[in-house]
Amino acid sequence: MEDRELYARILGITDPWRVERVDLMLETQEVHIVLGHPPDLSWRCPECGALCALHDHQPERQWRHLDTCQFKTILHAAPPRSNCPQHGPRVVKLPWAEPGSRFTALFEALAIHWLLATSKKEAGRLLGLSWDGIHHVMNRAVHRGLARRKAEPIPDIGVDEKSFKKRHRYLTVVSDAETPRVLFVAPGRKKESLDGFWETLSPEQTEAIRSVSMDMWDPYVDSTKEHLKDAEKKIVFDKFHVASHLGKAVDQVRRRENKELLRRDDRRLVKTKWSWLKSGDSLSDEEWRALRDADLKTARAWALKETAMALYLYRREETARAFFGRWHGWAIRSRLKPMVEVAGMLKRRTENILTYVKLRVTNAMSEAINSKIQWIKYTARGYRNESNFITAIYFHCGGLNMAPSAT
Repeated sequence: MEDRELYARILGITDPWRVERVDLMLETQEVHIVLGHPPDLSWRCPECGALCALHDHQPERQWRHLDTCQFKTILHAAPPRSNCPQHGPRVVKLPWAEPGSRFTALFEALAIHWLLATSKKEAGRLLGLSWDGIHHVMNRAVHRGLARRKAEPIPDIGVDEKSFKKRHRYLTVVSDAETPRVLFVAPGRKKESLDGFWETLSPEQTEAIRSVSMDMWDPYVDSTKEHLKDAEKKIVFDKFHVASHLGKAVDQVRRRENKELLRRDDRRLVKTKWSWLKSGDSLSDEEWRALRDADLKTARAWALKETAMALYLYRREETARAFFGRWHGWAIRSRLKPMVEVAGMLKRRTENILTYVKLRVTNAMSEAINSKIQWIKYTARGYRNESNFITAIYFHCGGLNMAPSAT
């Protein structure tokens, strides 16, 4: 079997294309394959599929293909342009690569698999690509995947923020609360950041939304109320963020009390931060007895925190509302300033805390995605470019169909 026929079969080259020449470069360890076609052929318009006369050829282009053993394999061809009466001159579809790509479809597919498994730097090293080359593959894969997304109903969504860099630079991340996939990413955590998500939805998708789980960030609330009908009944302030606010209040009480105790040479609260942040279920019997018997302000704050989370065990809104009223009264009479402040904040947001009782949704999926985003940032050793970070989030967390269509 001749080398031209061998590569034609390996590449899947069929009429009207053919392998005209195979050049082996031993010095550079490269194989160059030149593709051509018979003259005076008719070509289909890539827009409408009509059979058209040949207009001309573009200058010769190159595509990186899968290696032949240890040799880098490069395809060469001059893409024809069809002369469509309706659309004018158009570059025809090529069977080995997608439009605008510098790589064959099979090479892009391999690069995508490597990128899903490791960092861009390592994938580039293994494939012999520059950073720009590997970013070109990732960027095309994300655009391809987003273009293939269907306007399907998404009943439960989660809205969260993710730190991008220091100095309070954030991204707004919207995710599907049922499946671990990112739906939308935008710079900042302003109202306009979330506005962009609502604009991507069809009226049918917006109508189908049952719940929006988020933290108690007013710009997100304002955006949701502006774009979503009956938003007051659909916004759920995530219980993990409520627990976070309560935990911070407990820690503030602990730090203040620890300073007072140290003046009396009492070291009971030294190095105990994480014990007070634990939930009752995760404590050992010894830790539970120690916290229960401690005659400390911090112990009262911890009891307030633990009791507040019992709200999420209720199944009826009326009983949950009555419970919260009793807890709020206890908190404001506790004379623990941080707990009084967090009780007031929760009181102002009671309605959308209680929506949990009816809808039973949390931002747990968003928190899981946040962990993966943190891994993305860590493996890249941080991102200086906001756009590149957003592309990486879509690539790894978007649940996209990114495979090239040409084979």
